[in-house]
Amino acid sequence: MIFDRVPRAQLPTQYGEFIIYGFRDQDTGEEAVALVVGNPGPDVVALVRIHSQCLTGDVFSSRRCDCGEQLAAAMDLIARSGTGVLVYQQKEGRGIGLTNKIHAYELQDQGLDTVAANLSLGFKADLRDYRMPAEILKYLGATRIHLLSNNPEKVQGLEQEGICVEKRVPLEIPPSSVSRGYLKVKKEKLGHILNNV
Repeated sequence: MIFDRVPRAQLPTQYGEFIIYGFRDQDTGEEAVALVVGNPGPDVVALVRIHSQCLTGDVFSSRRCDCGEQLAAAMDLIARSGTGVLVYQQKEGRGIGLTNKIHAYELQDQGLDTVAANLSLGFKADLRDYRMPAEILKYLGATRIHLLSNNPEKVQGLEQEGICVEKRVPLEIPPSSVSRGYLKVKKEKLGHILNNV
């Protein structure tokens, strides 16, 4: 994977000071950003979150999922860790895209769960892969990490791409009455490690 010229800039946030990097894959045009604290390198274990874009949760504070709350918690933990990276990838709706995600919401309103809705639309339950996030981590020198995730597939995906995940750090958000069913499906059908549902 070859990135176009990688811009970087300061990004002050309510959680702390980050450096934001912009990445674009020359071959596919896929874009992602990385928020970095400290100086990741092969001799330092970085706290890392790979976060897939969720417009409804991250921006509009949807209660259908826990994405926005996970993003906020991850930014806070990484900022306080001293050395860490948050990779924000454009994989809306587990990779099906924004409009298809709204179609999936429509099916969920009719009684399907998130996995069944994706399958009904002709997609796999989860279309994401972790090649680009792994390449971003390598570019930044963060090859030994503690991964903020409840998803064992992220651990496996990053390790298959050459990232040493020394530890998985749970990132559980207490379920709301609305998100409880969504989280239960993630646990039962997608294998996420969740203790609060």
